[in-house]
Amino acid sequence: MAMLSTDEASKLLDFSQKLDINLLDRIVECLYTSQGEQLRLAQDILTTLKEHPDAWTRVDSILEFSQNQQTKYYALQILEEVIKTRWKILPRNQCEGIKKYVVGLIIKTSSDAATMEANKVYLNKLNIILVQILKREWPRNWETFISDIVGASKTNESLCKNNMIILKNLSEEVFDFSPGQITQTKAKHLKDTMCSEFSQIFQLCSFVLESSMNAPLIQVTLETLLRFLNWIPLGYIFETTLIETLIFKFLSVPMFRNVTLKCLSEIAGLTVPDYNENFANLFKDTMTQLDQMINQNTSMNHIYANGCDSEQEFVQNLAMFLCTFLKEHGKLVEDVKYVDYLNQALLYLVMISEVEDVEVFKICLEYWNSLVEDLYTSESFGGGSNVHLGQTLARRNAAFPRRRFYSEILSKVRYIMISRMAKPEEVLVVENENGEVVREFMKDTNAINLYKNMREALVFLTHLDYGDTERIMTMKLLNQVNGTEFSWKNLNTLCWAIGSISGKYCMIF
Repeated sequence: MAMLSTDEASKLLDFSQKLDINLLDRIVECLYTSQGEQLRLAQDILTTLKEHPDAWTRVDSILEFSQNQQTKYYALQILEEVIKTRWKILPRNQCEGIKKYVVGLIIKTSSDAATMEANKVYLNKLNIILVQILKREWPRNWETFISDIVGASKTNESLCKNNMIILKNLSEEVFDFSPGQITQTKAKHLKDTMCSEFSQIFQLCSFVLESSMNAPLIQVTLETLLRFLNWIPLGYIFETTLIETLIFKFLSVPMFRNVTLKCLSEIAGLTVPDYNENFANLFKDTMTQLDQMINQNTSMNHIYANGCDSEQEFVQNLAMFLCTFLKEHGKLVEDVKYVDYLNQALLYLVMISEVEDVEVFKICLEYWNSLVEDLYTSESFGGGSNVHLGQTLARRNAAFPRRRFYSEILSKVRYIMISRMAKPEEVLVVENENGEVVREFMKDTNAINLYKNMREALVFLTHLDYGDTERIMTMKLLNQVNGTEFSWKNLNTLCWAIGSISGKYCMIF
């Protein structure tokens, strides 16, 4: 490639001359391939051009005539910059011109699946630019945006797929990222407008989910729906067939099951007493579907350790759904009508708690912690009861029906907590400057927090049934002595577990 000269490059900054597209392509290429002085020169030229107040007027010709994808991306950066910094001072006709131009480019690039795939990065930038325009124009200067995008989506599945992405991006900008970027008044206005016009968007989503056979379009629609679920009016969730469609049509399909579980988790996290029956039915129907998908003899740890990314994500999403639902609505499904489904869910959670991944275990641990604390405080040994510690477990269980119900599953949880107990602190044996062998305590905040949370759970578990805790610890200690489970790791873990409920801990070297 020929060397750049300052004189040659300065032609780009002369707006009285026609833009030399070939020269611009060379400079952009230089930015990615050169070093030293040539690289610095290319950076200076492109930065100066981008900051020129009239640079945006050259965007259309760059996008039309440039042969370089990186140059086209650079042109879109110029356009984005003018929208972010100068939109309010541009004449109205120029704003309208830019709007139409961007919409035209998006339609041209997304109307064909092959073109869309070949220009993913370019199209993604165009979508971001359109959302930046919408934040400034909609609804006051673009009242028909929602009906425009919904109407266009019904004409072409490829276009519909990209329009879903635009709606998802808009939702994220308005509901998730708006603080600090737009005023509270503007954000509230956008949110109110989106809620009031959501029926059209919902009809489009429903139309796709009920009638489309285009898998990538369905995937994007479900991902878009996931972004909507935390703000749309509740009637769209509970007074339509949405929940049934998610559970019965998409949950059991491998390519859709992860995003569907995320949608169900989002719904499960809502707390609205008016819809208790809907929540209970959601749980029953989901557990029925999961029963057909998961073999109860399967090891979740085996799936997680040997599965592909999608299978690992499924285990994590399943944990999130079960923990979210049971934490918010667990007591609702303790009713005799749902008790089999609850037992099934608790069994899945025990299986997932055995997965040797700390992040997955933390999801389960948070739920177990909340459950055992609730059981301990809501059915306390005190509180006016005439049942005392010295009385038999059977009599205590009779007085505390929820404890009795959960006792078998909590025994399994105790076993897992004792088997997996985290280190209280990282302990190293070192030699100090005086030649003495001493312990050095290393602070590992994540490990210490995990230990504290596990200790808290095990303390409550022990209060709920101290005999079972003692039985498990004694059994595991015997297994260390007779060699069936012996390893330094197992022995240390057992010591940490015993120490966590006695207020002491030790390490065997």
